[in-house]
Amino acid sequence: MTLMLIRHGETELNATRVLQFPDTPLGVRGRQQALAVAQRFAANPPRAIVSSDMARARQTAEAIAAATGLSVLESPLLGERNFGDLRGKRFDDLPYDPIHDDRGPPNGESMAQFRARIAQAYAWLMQMRAQVGGDLAVVSHGLFIREFLAGHAHIPQGIQIPERLDNTSVSVLLAEPPHTVQLMACSRHLQGEAQDDGKGVVGV
Repeated sequence: MTLMLIRHGETELNATRVLQFPDTPLGVRGRQQALAVAQRFAANPPRAIVSSDMARARQTAEAIAAATGLSVLESPLLGERNFGDLRGKRFDDLPYDPIHDDRGPPNGESMAQFRARIAQAYAWLMQMRAQVGGDLAVVSHGLFIREFLAGHAHIPQGIQIPERLDNTSVSVLLAEPPHTVQLMACSRHLQGEAQDDGKGVVGV
């Protein structure tokens, strides 16, 4: 049994490197990516799908659900780091890099608070995995997935967590501790116009 961590599809704000609001929807390419990752799971569906309650993740999860006949259970624990008053601002226009800053922006989460929430999400996912008794697809966000892997997975020698995860990339780890990573940030399902152009920033 495995946990499959899936980053959401691209949004227009991803593409323009703007820190996002919770209700930011998928863009045109993001919808194509969501359909592509959904087809990846159509022939071999997970037992259940859980998702961040943010719109871009939820829409990606709903595409997978439509292709597999499953429903989606949402949780705010799986949401991206809250950048508070910085949301709506272009990453490149900021005087510092909030993605790698441990301090919390005004009305946002510090890295310590974010990691504490991820620990809560981990405990909840373990409960969910035990309930479903099979593969669990987890649709979330780039920075969340990166920190989850760093804090709650065993990374075998020769594998590294990339600084940037492509939209709808899939990382697979064993469901049982120490959660050894089997596949890291794979986006082979993206072809043609659906391919991630690599210009976005994980965390925005």
